[in-house]
Amino acid sequence: MTRIKCCGMTRVEDALLAAELGADAIGVVLTTHSKRQVSLQQARAIVEAMPPFVTTVALCMDDEANVVQEIIDTVRPSMLQFHGNEIDEWCKQFGQPYLKAIAMGEGAAALYQLHDHPHAAGLLLDGHGLGEPGGTGKLFDWSLMPHDLKQPLLLAGGLTPENVAAAIRMARPWAVDVSSGIESAPGIKDHGKMRAFIAAVRSA
Repeated sequence: MTRIKCCGMTRVEDALLAAELGADAIGVVLTTHSKRQVSLQQARAIVEAMPPFVTTVALCMDDEANVVQEIIDTVRPSMLQFHGNEIDEWCKQFGQPYLKAIAMGEGAAALYQLHDHPHAAGLLLDGHGLGEPGGTGKLFDWSLMPHDLKQPLLLAGGLTPENVAAAIRMARPWAVDVSSGIESAPGIKDHGKMRAFIAAVRSA
C-alpha cells in the first residue's frame, strides 16, 4: 500500500483531518524559504494534536545547526526533512531519522544525488529545481523513478487528486507527498481536495 504524507500544514484542523482520513504522515515547514512557514509554536501545536501512529515531519532547508536543534527540542517531530544542499554527514549529526529531498527539476541529470545520502531514512524526489523550496507544484518525469535502491522513495511535486493514481502506477513509490495539490491557498488545505487525494491513492 502506498503511504501518504500531507505536507505544508499550518492549521491544526487541517492536520487532524488528514490523520482522520488515513494520512500516514503530516509535515510542517520551518524554513524561511517557504510561504508555508510556521512558527515553532504553531508547529508544536500541530505535532501535539496528532493521534498515535501518525508520523510528524519538520521540514528544514539550509538552516544553521543550532536552528535545527531548536526545532528538535521545541517541536519534537518524529522525523526531519532536509530540502536544501545539506550533505549526508551534516544531516546525520542530529541523531534523528530524516528524509532528504532530491531536486528533480534537472531530470535525469539529478539522479546521481540519490547515492549521496546513505543515512537518510528515505529519499523524497520532488519536481522543483536545485536550490528551490518544495511545494512549487512542479511535475517531473515519473518514469525516472528508480526501482533498485534500498532506501524507500517518496514521490512529490505537482501531485493532485486527478493525477496521483497514474503517478503511483508509473513510479511505484513507497509514499506520495502532497502540499499544493490539496490547497485552496498556500498553507490552507482544501478539505474536499484532501479527501479526493487520499481516496485516489487508496484506489491505486
